Amino acid sequence: MHIQQITMLGHKDHGKSTLIGSLLMSTGSATEERIADAKNTSKKLGKQFEPAFILDAFSEEREGGLTIDTARAQIKYMGKAFELIDVPGHEELIKNMLSGASYANTAVLVVSAAKDEGIKPQTKRHLFLAKMLGIRHFIVAVNKMDTIGYSQNDYEMIKNDIAAYLDDIGVHSQSVNFVPISAYKSENIVSKSENMHWYRGKPLMELLLTCHTKSSTGKMPLRAIIQGTLETENGTAYTAKVLSGTIEIGSSIRILPINKKATVKRLYVKGREARSAKAEENIAINISQDMGNMRGEVISNTNMTKSANAISTMLFFVKPVNGSVELRFNGNGTKARISLDKIIDTVTGKPKNTQKPKALDAAECIIRLEKKIAVEEFSSFRDLGRFVVYSAGKFAGIGVVEKVLG
Repeated sequence: MHIQQITMLGHKDHGKSTLIGSLLMSTGSATEERIADAKNTSKKLGKQFEPAFILDAFSEEREGGLTIDTARAQIKYMGKAFELIDVPGHEELIKNMLSGASYANTAVLVVSAAKDEGIKPQTKRHLFLAKMLGIRHFIVAVNKMDTIGYSQNDYEMIKNDIAAYLDDIGVHSQSVNFVPISAYKSENIVSKSENMHWYRGKPLMELLLTCHTKSSTGKMPLRAIIQGTLETENGTAYTAKVLSGTIEIGSSIRILPINKKATVKRLYVKGREARSAKAEENIAINISQDMGNMRGEVISNTNMTKSANAISTMLFFVKPVNGSVELRFNGNGTKARISLDKIIDTVTGKPKNTQKPKALDAAECIIRLEKKIAVEEFSSFRDLGRFVVYSAGKFAGIGVVEKVLG
């Protein structure tokens, strides 16, 4: 069963854990036994039970196909499966978008409507970064509506503020849904709330169902990252991770950026000879000629993959950087120089009148690389269109390729 990844965004204490627990209960993804265990534990601790305690009951356990840890939970509803990935800060968001959530297209932003909470700078910064890293559909869950008497006016104020910000950073209104909820009382989660009769839209789970799409990487052209070598009885084999498409014995492959061609003679999957391999599989291949150390090289059979040493990018800084940096594409590092064009305030989404970016700023810039790398525009294929920035040997930010210049 395909599992749709959903990135959970929001400021601390705005109710993400409570919402995840409510989703587990409301969809039947948490058993009655586990719910009872959570209630008993909260009673022993002298605390009033709330849905967030369900996460503690499942901590680091696997049961009935359900996996939950401190950051992830899987739910099933109407024959569909979802993995909710909680990212409490920008660094966690970057880490997850570079790994497990790399193909998440949908994010749920939890915003508290409670007094003195509301929209925070981190709320908008999360939206900016999520959009930059490939999130295309946002569901904004305005939470804690029960604490403000289910006020439609307060809900509309939050909705309008976030809608305006999303428009400023280039997210089209048709890619955004808003829903008022009470995660604590499970209102507008699976079924419509009578307390919010003025809301004419769908409850949260129905909105998530509309976002459930199967991965298309298997239908794309072949792309794979070479990771190293392995000695086999048939000679040296190159190990690789297939990113998209399929590879077969007899396939003619193109290797970039060295721009050489070869033929696949033998193919191994999980240590056994195979006729073919597909996206997400780790492989080893014997090819028609020995090309030496090719770690970090890219196998690609599409013209969208280019060999380039100049790219137009969008960067997000976690620390200030100066001119010379190191970029790492799929573990393949190269020195580079950054020419800044426009600095962007990630809280307002608007340009800043400066040429010196601060931590948590973003920037449009041109980057010139010391050596050519295999790259694509992020919009065409994420795995070959993103990179990590290091300055003075320390992690400094993340970038995406907007245009390959040559």
